[in-house]
Amino acid sequence: MARIELVDLAHAYKPNPATPSDYALRPMTMQWDDGGAYALLGPSGCGKTTLLNIISGLVRPSHGRVLFDGKDVTALPPESRNIAQVFQFPVIYDTMTVFDNLAFPLRNRGWKGADVNRRVEQIAEMLELTPELKHRASGLSADAKQKISLGRGLVRPDVAAVLFDEPLTVIDPHLKWLLRRKLKQIHHELKLSLIYVTHDQVEALTFADKVVVMTQGEVVQAGTAQELFEEPAHTFVGYFIGNPGMNLISCPVQDGVIHIDGGRLPLPPSARAAAETSGNGGNVTLGIRPEFVECMAQPGEGTLAATVISLRNLGTHCLAEFKVGTHTVAAKMRYLAAGAGQQVWLRFPPERTLYYVNDKRVA
Repeated sequence: MARIELVDLAHAYKPNPATPSDYALRPMTMQWDDGGAYALLGPSGCGKTTLLNIISGLVRPSHGRVLFDGKDVTALPPESRNIAQVFQFPVIYDTMTVFDNLAFPLRNRGWKGADVNRRVEQIAEMLELTPELKHRASGLSADAKQKISLGRGLVRPDVAAVLFDEPLTVIDPHLKWLLRRKLKQIHHELKLSLIYVTHDQVEALTFADKVVVMTQGEVVQAGTAQELFEEPAHTFVGYFIGNPGMNLISCPVQDGVIHIDGGRLPLPPSARAAAETSGNGGNVTLGIRPEFVECMAQPGEGTLAATVISLRNLGTHCLAEFKVGTHTVAAKMRYLAAGAGQQVWLRFPPERTLYYVNDKRVA
């Protein structure tokens, strides 16, 4: 296991990058602690796999350094970094038994029979592969083959880190949930350093101690699930995390207040000052989670007139959409008495309302 540091790291596939768009990975400096569970989360093409391959040594970065426990490994090939990598599709030896597949990384490093047996049986039990140990891998389902691939990544106790590149893509949805829980359990038992790439926020938030959110080659926030949900540092995080994502409303600022299609809401001094110096015409983006939007039948202080667009009862809660001027606002609530087309009033609690200038949150 190792503490992994990325120092002034960036990567461009073209020579002499001059603008941010020239980079596949924009400059970043980060540290991941020994024994931690981390997820790289973002849409396809945002740079997650490139970053993972730089850590593993499959790609050498064009800028910056990669350190394992303070040692510069930037120029080292994968076999010299002592890492294990699990890919999106199963990578196994079909002609071998499940036992031999799991044992192969250990035997390749000179482990003896009794030690190999003990470790393989431990990992097989964790992944519920024990009944399959004597079977040839070629005859197993895609789910079972990927469990073998996961086991091969986890079987070595001395690895610096285990890297997962969307390993549950081919897994049945129900089994996917079970394997996420199993990986979390294995992490707590074995204390391995795990880095998990995914575009699925549920996978990332349920697996990792800390989630690194990426978009367009840039790390926009790293934090716990609660931090990403309650205090997104970037509008992309607010939009990408949550179902549905955060309501984001672009508003002009005049006389120290924000204007939303005829409605007026007070603006904190810090947001007002940031808007005045932003260079974007003095606009602020108001952000509020659907879970925190309040709906009432009568107008009150700090309310905005709205029209109900749609209402879906999902059993545990209602998911409603409202029209506030030209803006659409989503809300999650236990109950809504109004129906489509009716007028209501919405309130955004100040303690739950965030403000963004040029996509970045104002403290």
